[in-house]
Amino acid sequence: MSTADRKVMVIGAAGALGQAVVHAYREQGAALALIDRDAELLSSAFGRESETSKHYPCDLLDVRGVSSAVERAVADLGRIDAVCHVAGAFRMGEPVHDTTDAIWDLMINTNARAFLNVARAVIPPMMRAGGGKIVAVGALGAQRGQANMGAYAASKRAFEALVESLSAEQRANGINVNAVLPSIIDTPANRRDMPDADHSQWVSASELAQVIVFLCSDAAKPIHGACIPVRGLS
Repeated sequence: MSTADRKVMVIGAAGALGQAVVHAYREQGAALALIDRDAELLSSAFGRESETSKHYPCDLLDVRGVSSAVERAVADLGRIDAVCHVAGAFRMGEPVHDTTDAIWDLMINTNARAFLNVARAVIPPMMRAGGGKIVAVGALGAQRGQANMGAYAASKRAFEALVESLSAEQRANGINVNAVLPSIIDTPANRRDMPDADHSQWVSASELAQVIVFLCSDAAKPIHGACIPVRGLS
């Protein structure tokens, strides 16, 4: 299957990395189902819908809302060949002993529960279609616990366990499930937060998008359950 024939869902599409993934697929002619938290955000990032680019605003923590969005996308596009899950959140948080319920819930929900809800929605139609690709975004910096990052690291490691388990469950069904683990992504938000850093050492959003597109391609058919570091020069 060529990229131009693919039906691709991008979750977290309006973010910096999401837009880079969308741009990469648009250049190759794929049909796109774009998911983010509200219609205004999607319209601002991508303009009006078209026959090959549909918008499905939903709250990723609302399992029924995610299921409805996926059902509508499958009905509109005929199938979903690949899901690029690039939604997530980062907070430095507090020391572990001072971690609030609010920070814990935000990290676990945004980085792990959201992926779980997406898996619940996309796996059944992929199984019916005979296969598919799922690529999600973790974090290289969460591979070890660091000061004031306990909740974030825990949420990203929980996410990785879901990726690995889902892969083990679905590889026999022709569904590849993998993750990329970037270091620091070169985005406007990260530049604002770290103005004195050497941005040339970071991973550009466009380069990371190309890795994601590769993992969703037929060339990555043998790759299952991988959590691949993408660290740029850092």
